[in-house]
Amino acid sequence: MSVSLSVNDLLACCGFLCGSGCNGGYPISAWRYFRRSGVVTEECDPYFDQTGCQHPGCEPAYPTPKCQRKCKVENQAWKENKHFSVNAYRVHSNPHDIMAEVYKNGPVEVAFTVYEDFAHYKSGVYKHITGGVMGGHAVKLIGWGTSDAGEDYWVHC
Repeated sequence: MSVSLSVNDLLACCGFLCGSGCNGGYPISAWRYFRRSGVVTEECDPYFDQTGCQHPGCEPAYPTPKCQRKCKVENQAWKENKHFSVNAYRVHSNPHDIMAEVYKNGPVEVAFTVYEDFAHYKSGVYKHITGGVMGGHAVKLIGWGTSDAGEDYWVHC
């Protein structure tokens, strides 16, 4: 069974425990919220805006929506619509531990520091060269490899 979970539930209802809504947050806290409180379906609580949140510093910036705790679809109760994670855990940041986790259990969520030059990245293996820290970014890591130049890299989506 495939279920589309509500981004809005996590974004708006996890609150300060997960971070700052549209201004970013903490992936492990979001996973713990999913395990502890559950997340409703996208049908129950659709994303608040077609434009959505923007990255900090990008205009226009949108405020985090308020948590409504009420399904938009009639005859659906919020509490009964919740889906829960079985577990939430960290993997050591050692590359071999991450590879073993992906090999054994599939994609993992990772976070990395974003610098100003990341906005101009086009292709190949990204390497920070210039510019200050802009914040962090969480992505799904699905694999790894080594470039023809011998540079190890992670594959994100």
